[in-house]
Amino acid sequence: MNFRVIAKYMGNILRLEGAFMAPAILVALIYKETESIMPFVITIAICEILGFALIKVKQNNKGIYAKEGYISVALGWILLSFFGSLPFVFSGYIPSIVDAFFETVSGFTTTGSSILTNVEALSNSMLYWRSFTHWLGGMGVLVFLMAVVPMSNTKGGGEGLQLMRAESPGPTVGKMTPTLKDTARVLYSIYLVMTIILIVLLVMSGMPVFDSLLTAFGTAGTGGFGIKVDSMDGYNHLTQLIVAVGMMLFGVNFSIYYLILNKKFKEAFTNEELLGYLGIITVSTLLIFFNVKHSYDNSGIALLDSYFSVSSVITTTGFATANFDLWPELSRFILVAIMISGASAGSTGGGVKVSRLIILLKTIKREIQAVIRPRAVKTVMMDGKPVSEVVIRNTLAYFAVYWFIAVGSMFMLALIDGFDSETTITAVMACLNNIGPGLSMVGPAGNFGMFSPLSKIILSLDMLIGRLEIWPMLLLFSPSVYKNTTRK
Repeated sequence: MNFRVIAKYMGNILRLEGAFMAPAILVALIYKETESIMPFVITIAICEILGFALIKVKQNNKGIYAKEGYISVALGWILLSFFGSLPFVFSGYIPSIVDAFFETVSGFTTTGSSILTNVEALSNSMLYWRSFTHWLGGMGVLVFLMAVVPMSNTKGGGEGLQLMRAESPGPTVGKMTPTLKDTARVLYSIYLVMTIILIVLLVMSGMPVFDSLLTAFGTAGTGGFGIKVDSMDGYNHLTQLIVAVGMMLFGVNFSIYYLILNKKFKEAFTNEELLGYLGIITVSTLLIFFNVKHSYDNSGIALLDSYFSVSSVITTTGFATANFDLWPELSRFILVAIMISGASAGSTGGGVKVSRLIILLKTIKREIQAVIRPRAVKTVMMDGKPVSEVVIRNTLAYFAVYWFIAVGSMFMLALIDGFDSETTITAVMACLNNIGPGLSMVGPAGNFGMFSPLSKIILSLDMLIGRLEIWPMLLLFSPSVYKNTTRK
């Protein structure tokens, strides 16, 4: 294990985090929130000093393999969340370090689950930092690091590839451009431009500028931290529609946008995952609309609430315009189902990803055919290309471990806190899939504040496991990874 290069990554991450906190001080000055300035100043100083010390660790020419990439990503996200929680603790807005850690993990993992009962009690600068964690975590901290910080020229199979493979969502990771650094820059350029367009549209719809900025952060990162107690319900219908469409667009694989920019329209719009993703949204919206419209006086509002809720849940954003916990059982079931499926691979959305579901269904079909014709050789195809057996094996392993972690977490929460099954089950699924709200006590009108500190730690780990798609966090706590070995 090359601990020296891991230390370098941790140093760069902390210095990057310190730099990204600086605008929060500007927000505090603009709104004359003097009590919020020092918490940020102290935290920035800690991040910069510690980060500078870590990057000064003398490097060696040892190889950088997959294990360094996975460990760096997992450890980096934990450190990022811990130090990112310090302003909340130092300011006294969230005095409990466990609660502050939960809130910050929820921010960076773009989950949107909260322990706060009155988010409007936070200062504007704290609200800014809380929402900005969504935007930074949405595309990935290490991906951003690759775009702005030079990678070392060490052996071992590609430093950048190991980091991107560990942090990027989806069953496979590829390059859009000849180099991964350029790929990272393209990803963040598209991400930034789409965010700016969203901010402009929200302002034009009548939303205040500050609200537009923070809402865009949550929408782009598909995070869902609301800055109002009623989330998005208090804004006008045009604003809600813009956010709903925005969430859906940020749940699309960003490689689709790259194909469109390069005028490869046929390849983009015939993508199987894109068609499946849009199909799920359309069918789910219509089913919920017909299921709930009898409880609305206006069918247009019923359709908007249905579409908004589906877009919010499938992209694992977590914004709300209606308390869907009060909807009929069919609508609630549909939302829980798409809560698990999630958005597209290569997007800022969470969940298990539509591409994995497609691969799983096609693999099941192949195995059924193998029972009938055991000697026939059938290749799983996606977008006209064969899916490698390695990807299929990893997909099946992912689903197996995913449910093992989900059930284990539910058991632990039931043992520790003993809340009703609906609360326990959907709390775990909401955190593991980086969604935000669940049902019952953790529904859109509730929060996670009633859980015990130990349960909050478990749920925080679930959020990290879900955002990093299991393997980095598991490897971080696997002793065998740290043994001296030359394996990749």
